[in-house]
Amino acid sequence: MISRIDLRGRRPSRRELLAELPRAELDVEHAAAVVTPILEDVRTRGAAALRDLAERLDGVRPVHLRVPSDVLADAAAALDPQVRSALEETIARVRRVHAAQRPQDFTVDVAPGAQVRQRWLPVRRVGLYVPGGLAVYPSSVVMNVVAAQEAGVTSLAVVSPPQKDRDGLPDPVVLGTCALLGVDEVYAVGGAQAVAMLAYGADGSDDVDDVTLCEPVDVITGPGNVYVTAAKRLVRGLVGIDSEAGPTEIAILADGTADPAHVAADLISQAEHDPLAAAVLVTPSVELAGAVEAALVDRVEVTPNRERVSTALAGSQSAIVLVDDLEAGLDVVNAYGAEHLEIQTTDAAAWADRVSSAGAIFVGPWSPVSLGDYMAGSNHVLPTGGCSHFASGLGVHSFLRAVQVIEYDADSLAAVTDRIVALADAEGLPAHGEAVRARF
Repeated sequence: MISRIDLRGRRPSRRELLAELPRAELDVEHAAAVVTPILEDVRTRGAAALRDLAERLDGVRPVHLRVPSDVLADAAAALDPQVRSALEETIARVRRVHAAQRPQDFTVDVAPGAQVRQRWLPVRRVGLYVPGGLAVYPSSVVMNVVAAQEAGVTSLAVVSPPQKDRDGLPDPVVLGTCALLGVDEVYAVGGAQAVAMLAYGADGSDDVDDVTLCEPVDVITGPGNVYVTAAKRLVRGLVGIDSEAGPTEIAILADGTADPAHVAADLISQAEHDPLAAAVLVTPSVELAGAVEAALVDRVEVTPNRERVSTALAGSQSAIVLVDDLEAGLDVVNAYGAEHLEIQTTDAAAWADRVSSAGAIFVGPWSPVSLGDYMAGSNHVLPTGGCSHFASGLGVHSFLRAVQVIEYDADSLAAVTDRIVALADAEGLPAHGEAVRARF
């Protein structure tokens, strides 16, 4: 079911841990070669290419590439009342957290008459990708849209794959969620072709070829499969991206006090996303490891997505890692840098405070990853593949730019003129110094 890695009796270096710990393989380079002609096709042929690609890759030719406003309104009206209530509560909680994330502008008086200000400005326009493959993700609509709205972005486009059984429209709950959030620009476009449309823009429409279907964006965010990831890599630089998302990951640092039924349920909850999903338990307790293995066998048999879950748990990206103690376990999870990290130990909050790398940390037995996926108020678009060592999850900051504003008067510039000239001459750039001297 799930393999074991036994690190007891030794303390591997960080380099050794990175080599030994399980990780999903993601061949972005191969995918990039596949999607390069797709990007070029959309760049040159616009809407016509998008329809042809949908027919070839999604099995349906959309009647409307841009979802009509009445379809969005109808989708919102048709939402199951319980689902709508859950979405509204999720939106409220996520909005509350993200409203607190916005950084403050500041002003520094460097010297009399010398001032530097920093302003945080939202990007002009963003494209938000919502997957629609093995599962559909209205929760991802919330995470992407609310973060952008709270940053002050005024132009948002959501893309999600057309569904063959929905007459070429995206999932209706995804559409209803867009409507709840006030998003009226939604496209039935998925995969690498959606990334291309957002990055380059696209001409053509449902009826006319000489109009603009979609204006290009400044930033593209949202998770997707390896082809979406490859496309985002290829357009990075032309536009900003949030990250190169890989298969989802859960790591759990647990001691003998953890409930094996909880641990097994949490591992399965992430394994059902994708056959490449990673599920890792790190523990010094052999007893817990055995109990979790037994619980996994029982639970996998009855989970609706058992084939997908079984593949993920049995894959080389998943394992139970045995360590000597929690100190060694902390070294392991810090080296791993999981997308989602649960701490199920005695004094869980104290151990969580010592974690240096994780996309999000879930503390104690009552904070499962599923809470963060939907209702915690945090964002569930998080760095994968160890990228938490240098990257953050999606948030208001993903849609902001810091702009510095410099204002000196004549006296304050004169006071540093000789020093500027000295540095310019030292760098072999005398015209820099002359640009200052010319003012006096």
